[in-house]
Amino acid sequence: MLGTYLRLVATMSLWGGTFIAGRLLSHVGPSTASLMRFTVAGLFMILLCHRLEGGVPRLNRRQILPVLLLGFTGVFLYNYCFFSGLQTVTAGRASLIIAGNPVFIAAFAALFFREGFGKLKAVGLALSITGALTVISRGHLDAILAQVRPGDLFILGCVFAWSSYTLLGKKVMAGLSPVGAVTWSCLAGMVFLLPMALREGVAAHLAGATPMEWGAMLYLGVFGTGVGFSWYYQGIRTLGASRAGVFINLVPVNAVFMGWLLLGEPVDFSLFVGAALIFTGVYLVNRPKNAPAPVAIPVSPSARR
Repeated sequence: MLGTYLRLVATMSLWGGTFIAGRLLSHVGPSTASLMRFTVAGLFMILLCHRLEGGVPRLNRRQILPVLLLGFTGVFLYNYCFFSGLQTVTAGRASLIIAGNPVFIAAFAALFFREGFGKLKAVGLALSITGALTVISRGHLDAILAQVRPGDLFILGCVFAWSSYTLLGKKVMAGLSPVGAVTWSCLAGMVFLLPMALREGVAAHLAGATPMEWGAMLYLGVFGTGVGFSWYYQGIRTLGASRAGVFINLVPVNAVFMGWLLLGEPVDFSLFVGAALIFTGVYLVNRPKNAPAPVAIPVSPSARR
């Protein structure tokens, strides 16, 4: 269990870096940037599948539609909104809006999967979101809420896309391993992205990419997607969607820290206050309950890979 928590914390650090990398590609069309990201990710995941599972798992007929929906929500829709929003929205502000993910994930998990949503979890979610708000606004909420722009709405679209991807993934992993589910979602998402990327001139963008842009693409593909998505899905399988999802509130802390480290953005005391609130909230949501051990639920052999 400790390993699951550590991997989720590490994933949020990797995802904090995606906002910096995404800003480096802000002049590239959103579909083009997304396709470049998931081409790298798809190749990485295929190699990972061969190493860990002996190959990419085959899909049966009932798995095709859910996998296509994974690709549409978590790859195509999320990344189109992500790169569209980062063309005009700063990394810090974008990470604040993304911090709304755990609320939607926990609410929908309670509604559709009957995951518990008691008072303690509600308090934990409120604290973690308050912490995220404190981090990004540096203690001045009016500085963020004063004006809503189209880019903000694109980033808000990321929240709905990722919540859907998380909950669909929980269902898909009844028959696929986390690595297999991520691999197929990457490949499915590339199918949706390709036509729009061709219209944006993906070949010309690739030909003119700088070494820094290639580095950003590799980071987004390998670490932000391949490693991060796999560890996140492992967390969902072990902890449930709402308990794993609350860790997303650590992303703004990492995004602000990396902005300070790499871009020279100032860091003040509000970062530490916000981080304390977020960690407290994560603890409350994941606090063990004094309840009888859960009854084991059989899963298909392919899910045990």
